[in-house]
This record gives sequence, C-alpha cells and structure tokens, in this order.
Amino acid sequence: MPALLRRAVRVVPAQEDDYGTPLHPGLIRLAGAGMLHRLTPGYYALVASDRIGRSWLPDLESAAWGIAAADDGPRSVALMGLSAARVHGAFEDSPGVGVVATTRNRPTLRLTDREATVSFVRRDARRLKIERYTSTFGAGWVTTVEQTLLDLAAYPQLGGRPDLAAEGITTLIDKADPHILHSLANAQRRLGALDRILLQV
Repeated sequence: MPALLRRAVRVVPAQEDDYGTPLHPGLIRLAGAGMLHRLTPGYYALVASDRIGRSWLPDLESAAWGIAAADDGPRSVALMGLSAARVHGAFEDSPGVGVVATTRNRPTLRLTDREATVSFVRRDARRLKIERYTSTFGAGWVTTVEQTLLDLAAYPQLGGRPDLAAEGITTLIDKADPHILHSLANAQRRLGALDRILLQV
C-alpha cells in the first residue's frame, strides 16, 4: 500500500486470470479489502481512504486520464475533445465517453464499472496547448479552452458524439480568448476549424 500511495498515477495496470482476478497477490488483498476499484479489465484505481467501504464511482475524466497515464506516464497524456470540454464546464452530465491524447495508437476501451468508453488519440501532448489538470488519480494535463474548441471543430467524431461536440463549442466559445484562438488556429493550420467555430457563434 505505501508504494501505491507514492505513485504519481493512482491507477494500476494489472494482469488478470480468466475470472478477472489480479494475478499479483498484493492486489488481490487490496481489492478484497475494498482499497482498489476495478475500472475495467486490467486497470485498478486506488480508492481514497474516506471512500473505502462506501459506494464510489470516480468521474469519467479522471478514469480516462488515469488509465492512459498508468501506461504512458502523466507527462505524456492529456485530456482532449469531449473530456477537456467537460473539465472546462461545457456539460453538466457526463458525455459517456472519455477522450485522451496519448503516445500510441490503441483501441477504444469499454469501462466495466459504468456504461462508458475511452478513446485514445495518438497526439504529442507537447505540441498541444495544454494546462495543468488535477484528477482524482493524480496531476496531469488537459487541453486549454482554445485548443479544445479547435479539436472539437476539427474532429467532432472523436468519441462518437458529434452532437455533443457542437454543444461543447457553443458553450465554450465565450470562455475562449479570441486572440489566442486565432493565433493557435494559424499556428496549427486549423483555419477551417476556426471558421466552423465562428459559424456557430
């Protein structure tokens, strides 16, 4: 347990047997004691001490970030698209999909603790406009409002909810700095995405 508490990311990748039980004896003990929460096969989240023994479901954005960061490191991943829009207050309710920029291609993952999926996008987080983000499972990155707007306009299909992408643009546009938005669109050659954003204003 002390080693888990010192982890920068409080989500643990774990090999499992055919019955969904961790192969590592220590993880079996922690899961049995209610100190680990199974997000999906192969990924366990550390439960906060005040939540042990109580009904608890981490927010989808933290779960999505935690899974990606557990594999690729917290400096290499960033919430983007619909997940970033939710972090910035675009939606009251969970969109049911998580979207994370990460270092490699990987298939969409279905969570088993809820009806939700996580989509991984191969993007270099260092080339995105990002800001600090503190999740339930550690400190990492999320795209800024301006970057999020451009991503929603350029890739509305990410996560399979283009309707929510349009809603996110409408909600976030008033939070964006127009000078930063235009500068970023020019730097990333996203003028077409910028035009689509402005058409929704």
